[in-house]
Amino acid sequence: MSQNIYDNPQFFAGYATLPRSIHGLAGAPEWEKMQQLLPSLSAKNVLDLGCGYGWFCRWAGVQQAKSVTGLDLSSKMLARAIELTQDDNIVYQQADLETLSLAKQQFDLVYSSLTLHYIVNISSLISTVFQSLKPGGQFVFSAEHPIFTAAIHQGWCVDNEGYKSWPVNQYQIEGDRRTDWFAEGVIKQHRKLSSWINMLVKTGFEIIEIDEWGPTAAQIAENPLLEEEQERPMLFLLSVRKPL
Repeated sequence: MSQNIYDNPQFFAGYATLPRSIHGLAGAPEWEKMQQLLPSLSAKNVLDLGCGYGWFCRWAGVQQAKSVTGLDLSSKMLARAIELTQDDNIVYQQADLETLSLAKQQFDLVYSSLTLHYIVNISSLISTVFQSLKPGGQFVFSAEHPIFTAAIHQGWCVDNEGYKSWPVNQYQIEGDRRTDWFAEGVIKQHRKLSSWINMLVKTGFEIIEIDEWGPTAAQIAENPLLEEEQERPMLFLLSVRKPL
């Protein structure tokens, strides 16, 4: 079973202070670029892996998606998502992404934001996503960048996302990385960027675009704390397609 750190009261309280928790998608600096990777959602069936407060689910509903399903392991996150949502086409379900099972060819888009770096059995999840997509369907996600996950993180609320980062450490060695972020002992998975891409290609996906996200000059002018993100990419965005 996945580590359910978001149901830790201390972690949940700290996470609630982040701009992306308070302001939703507008508080996520990478959201502008993420939108460019997304297809039209009109009349589409959409799945959000690690939906959190449900910000993307509600946005997809506004975009006239036919149906939206949000999955999360955290009961606290799901309770908040349900509280904020007034759309009968959006359904939230508790699910462990480590053991997820989905019907074949069910979705037009599978989306995930900053969740997949927690998953140990990522190759199984990617295969499950591939099978769940209709031909031509897209998988669009963000995850912490390997340069970031390879660093040792300690400290509290030092930069815009609550991190203090240290130099890259043992980049070539993949696996568990421990960070003290809002709570002690948060476990994330470090994988090389080549490992991410090769897993997707071997599963059968076609790469559409990868972006090693960094802030624009305008974003830094509006929020000077983002200047640190020019030193190394904190996250990457990937868009892939299931062939027709």
